[in-house]
Amino acid sequence: MAVTVTVDPKGCSLWDEPVRILASGLAPGQRVTLRASLRDEKGALFRAHARYCADAHGRLDLARAPALGGSFTGLEPMGLFWALEPEQPLLRLVKRDVQTPFAVQLEVWDGHDPEPERLLGRTEHERHFLGPGVRREPVRAGRVRGTLFLPPGADPSPGIIDLFGSGGGLCEYRASLLAGHGFAVLALAYFRFEDLPKYLNDLHLEYFEEAVDFMLQHPEVKGPSVGLIGFSKGGDLCLSMASFLKGITATVLINGCVANTIVPLHYKDMIIPDLGSHPEKQTITESGLLDFMDTWNNPLEESNRQSVIPLEKAQGPFLFIVSLDDHSWKSELYAQIASERLQAHGKDKPQIVFYPETGHCIDPPYFPPSIASVHAVLGQAVFYGGEPRAHSRAQVDAWQQIQSFFHKHLNGKTFIKTSKI
Repeated sequence: MAVTVTVDPKGCSLWDEPVRILASGLAPGQRVTLRASLRDEKGALFRAHARYCADAHGRLDLARAPALGGSFTGLEPMGLFWALEPEQPLLRLVKRDVQTPFAVQLEVWDGHDPEPERLLGRTEHERHFLGPGVRREPVRAGRVRGTLFLPPGADPSPGIIDLFGSGGGLCEYRASLLAGHGFAVLALAYFRFEDLPKYLNDLHLEYFEEAVDFMLQHPEVKGPSVGLIGFSKGGDLCLSMASFLKGITATVLINGCVANTIVPLHYKDMIIPDLGSHPEKQTITESGLLDFMDTWNNPLEESNRQSVIPLEKAQGPFLFIVSLDDHSWKSELYAQIASERLQAHGKDKPQIVFYPETGHCIDPPYFPPSIASVHAVLGQAVFYGGEPRAHSRAQVDAWQQIQSFFHKHLNGKTFIKTSKI
């Protein structure tokens, strides 16, 4: 009997959707090794493997069978996805073109030897980033540069603006996946993209105000306000937007700062200086990676107070996603400072979700955790922190938290978590 490898749902799934991996036609108790691999758009190879034993009926179900070794151990139904590692060290798996899927190769090999030699069965499964009916519209409106993702259906949908960090460019994969959950999401670039500034020299909040206006004037975006989601530098930009701009409701900050960072922020006749840092305080890990956690100035010190984003007029509610092993900066401290300042000004206490053993880069579910990688602008290898298994679980939970928060505060609905595993 031939060995058959199947993935449920069959053929393809969305990247943030769990799948069920099964193998049949094995001998009872047979020792096998499962391998997963994919290539990104630049041809870089990512691989993972795990060792298993078939059950008494010659079947293997990764939702029930624990891995006995390899890239991970224990019961990890999605381990072959989140444990993918680059063949070339320090590459981060990102999706550059959301219009095409990642093709994941899954193979079953005989035995547990370090290099099993007999292939028993294989299949290919496509992981997509555009859900059924989700529309992708490039945005070149005035100065605004980005991509709008619209969910299926004719009715206007609650809007979200999505900002990434200091790597620049246009990152669409989070926005495209969020759109599949009922939101109109604008992935917004602000430097290193087309005719936008090549370098992050300074920022003008009017650009982001123009993006808010674009969303609120769009016929398929439900007003009278929009939500924001920002990671790292994008987080403090979202906090500034919620504090100074009109039309903001519900903001998610993923490991953001309570102060303006990296470059000055201009708005009308106001300038918020950057928090400042001391690069000479950066440390080097035993693996030769840069660690920036202790380089940033303390926003609590009097000399740095002007850099702290004024929260007197901040429009909540807020959700802070916080990693407790963040080695880019002290995200836990920043969230606590923001919470205290918001409440001191009569605002509601923000929701804060802490994730132990989780590093700076929190992506949607099943992306391999970026514990360390080469920074897009610096061109140097940076340590972000985190333990892969805990970080992976944090990404799954954070994704549910984000959806629940936006459904409640933008859509007035209760979010119900669903899973096929």
